[in-house]
Amino acid sequence: MFQALLNEIKNHKTIIIHRHKNPDGDAMGSQIGLKNILKDNFPEKTVYVVGDSAGHYSFMDDSVMDEIPDGCYADALAIVLDTSAKHLISDERYLTAKRTARMDHHIFVEKICDTEVVDTSYESCCGLVTEFALTCGLKLSPLSAKSLYTGMATDSGRFRYDSTTAHTFRLAAALMEQKFDLNDVYRQLYADDFSRIHLRARFILKIKFTDCNVAYIYTTREEFEELNVDSFTVSRGMVGTMADIRGVDIWVNFTETAQGVLCELRSSKYNINPIAVKYGGGGHAKASGATVASKEIAMAMLSDLDALTKESL
Repeated sequence: MFQALLNEIKNHKTIIIHRHKNPDGDAMGSQIGLKNILKDNFPEKTVYVVGDSAGHYSFMDDSVMDEIPDGCYADALAIVLDTSAKHLISDERYLTAKRTARMDHHIFVEKICDTEVVDTSYESCCGLVTEFALTCGLKLSPLSAKSLYTGMATDSGRFRYDSTTAHTFRLAAALMEQKFDLNDVYRQLYADDFSRIHLRARFILKIKFTDCNVAYIYTTREEFEELNVDSFTVSRGMVGTMADIRGVDIWVNFTETAQGVLCELRSSKYNINPIAVKYGGGGHAKASGATVASKEIAMAMLSDLDALTKESL
């Protein structure tokens, strides 16, 4: 399934790699990993990475984005990673590229690029990029392997989620053939400033439950602005505070921002993706997200999640 993508890469001297906004570890890992795979195997090509700041994942090596003029896209191949829908892509200039390609592991929402490699059987986009490199006989470096391993570990919940398969571990083992500091990966992933630990404690005290035991947190715009942290930290960063509550199979974190109410949906048991899609979002069966216009719509989503649990009961 990779031959068309490999041909596109070979046919372009300039390659510009995009991913989704507010990147997580998988978005950053796949972007940095692919960049260095291409640089190591095709040294004659110019490879850029673009998008918004790495944010929480700025600890990753080579995570600073390139600033490039619009003219770079004229004869370039733009590759979009880890993104299911057009509106989620960071830097819309990919549309001006000569050719476009996508690699993604999310549930399919829409066609985005000329060439598409979408496979939901992978726990992460990093896993898909690793498969691409191994299948095409492309060499890996310690930097590309470390980046891909980091993204694989984060998107699989440190290899806990049920998207993790035997093949996941085979790919991880292939990455570990390269010499990188595994302790450094996990030290960075688990380390937190005391201020963030304190923030997590505050969010734990905000947890509420529906009649059918769906756990949720709702943060108003005023509360969010008082925290003086970015939206990623509050929305995706705090949804995990509800992940290990006994008897809770669905949990959701709502965060009011200037752009709307950010909704992070998670489940250990049910497919919550159709509900995310209903409200204009997407993602995976058990980890999805959406942005809605108001608290009323967010509460309607919560009611749908409650109903999903009630039907099963």
